Order: sequence, then structure tokens, then C-alpha cells
Amino acid sequence: MQEQEISQVANLPTKFGDFKMQAFKEGNKEHLVLFTEPLPKIPLVRIHSECLTGDALGSRKCDCGEQLQKALELIGKEGGVLIYHRQEGRNIGLFNKVNAYALQDKGFDTIEANHQLGFAADERTYDIVKKILEHFKIKKLRLLTNNPKKIEALNDFEVVKRVPLVIEPNKNNKKYLQVKKEKMGHLI
Repeated sequence: MQEQEISQVANLPTKFGDFKMQAFKEGNKEHLVLFTEPLPKIPLVRIHSECLTGDALGSRKCDCGEQLQKALELIGKEGGVLIYHRQEGRNIGLFNKVNAYALQDKGFDTIEANHQLGFAADERTYDIVKKILEHFKIKKLRLLTNNPKKIEALNDFEVVKRVPLVIEPNKNNKKYLQVKKEKMGHLI
């Protein structure tokens, strides 16, 4: 990565602990990385896909916000890296995500809604994640995920352990979590 594609490092004290933060550019997207110093030999790593509705607005239709909070808590305690992966709505963007939500309100599940809009179930790519891990010289990691595609995406690295991030379902996200498990193979 070129110098101008990586920001300087700044402090970010949070309720989960004191982190450092750094931004990484990928085309017109800017991904944020929170990390602890010093990094453990085998750090906890969370690739958290952006979810404005869940992360910032507390949506109960997904488990994203709760996963983010739990990941920050664990990383704050044990040390590691959180990559805030700016690929909203499994990389269909906020506009299309709202349209997918409207289709879900009509009975479509999350995958069917994406298909109705002309998208695959999951449009995310992970090239920037690999570059970020290389930047931090991480070769071995403990991955905070339920998503087998994130494990597969890191085949150039040694995922020593998968650490599950299981969130208790609620009446609004029960079907969503069931679809993630049954149709997307999530390990929940």
C-alpha cells in the first residue's frame, strides 16, 4: 500500500478500553482499524462489516451492533485488531440495503431480498483485509467470526482459532439469524 492510502495513528479511548486507530483507503472506501498496543503474538481479529442500522442506530433486525460491541469488549480485554470493513449491507450499499429491508418487510428473507435487487447473497470482498493484516505483520490470529467465508478469505494467514460471536436472538432477528445459519452456513 502506498503511504497516502494509510492514515497516521491516533488514540481512541472508548468504554471498552484504550485503542489506537488508523484508516486505510481502498478506492472510494475508507476502512477503520482499531487496535491495541502492544499486539499479542496471536491477536484477536474481528472483520466487522459496516452496518449503520445495527452499529449506530441499534437495529434489532440484525445482530451486527451487538457483535461489534462484544468484539470491542473482547479485543479491549485480550488485545487485537478490529477492522471496520466499509462494505455496508454485504457490500450493496446503504441505498440498496434500505430497499432490501423494505423487501424483508414484505416477507422476503435477507438473501431473497438481495436477489430481488439483482445482487448475490453476499457481495463482500476481502482484499483490503489481507493488506491490513500484512501492514500489522499479523501471520497468526484468533478470528472473531461466525462466517465461514471470512475464514476462507484469510487462507494466506494461520487462523489458529475461530472465536464465535453468538448473540441471543430476539423476535425481530430470529428469522434473519436462521437464514444466516441455514442458507449461508454461519456457525451459530
